[in-house]
Amino acid sequence: MVLTGAGISAESGLKTFRDSDGLWMGYNVEDVATPRAFKKDPKLVLNFYNMRRKDVAGASPNAAHIGLAELEKNFDVTIVTQNIDDLHERGGSTNVIHLHGEIFKMRGERDENKIYEIRDDINLGDRAEDGSQLRPHIVWFEEPVPKITEAMKIMQQADIFVLVGSSLQVYPAAGLVDYVPHHVTKYIIDKKIPYASAPTNFFFIEKPATEGVEELKKLLLAKP
Repeated sequence: MVLTGAGISAESGLKTFRDSDGLWMGYNVEDVATPRAFKKDPKLVLNFYNMRRKDVAGASPNAAHIGLAELEKNFDVTIVTQNIDDLHERGGSTNVIHLHGEIFKMRGERDENKIYEIRDDINLGDRAEDGSQLRPHIVWFEEPVPKITEAMKIMQQADIFVLVGSSLQVYPAAGLVDYVPHHVTKYIIDKKIPYASAPTNFFFIEKPATEGVEELKKLLLAKP
């Protein structure tokens, strides 16, 4: 079971707000990633995610995305990602759960279960079938995370756990590691390890995601 965060996509050129004092591409998160923000200035929020959609479309999966996909040759791999991009899928992974939504999908304000594909822009006045304004299919701050229960169950089934590129600062996703069985070996890959100590069964790889996943592959494939 692999849990990934923004750090794995950073090497594909997709920036994270955690790297810049709470700003995401020059915006305060509260202004573009909350229901309150959408209610206050929907055009600003839509334009922000339209830009993110273009950024993702122009990015390519890196060696970390591809390396995790290659593990499927030898392991039953499930990826739970906090990322809204599709780089895992384009990298070749076949079993990906997006906790925080997907940038290439949209839905109406009222019905969160009716989801549409979107590759271009979402504009103010674009309507879902029920007449409500279309919005990005993104889980904003202050909104529930519908897939968190599914992710918890997945973590409980882990034989091997891998964390790649996450500071474990965004909840409830950050709490998923607590659902991994205590005896399971846990590999933590990050250029700056978010742990101050080394609990039992933790193996730290303090490298960028691309280098760290390559080392992980060697470690896992060397096991009998």
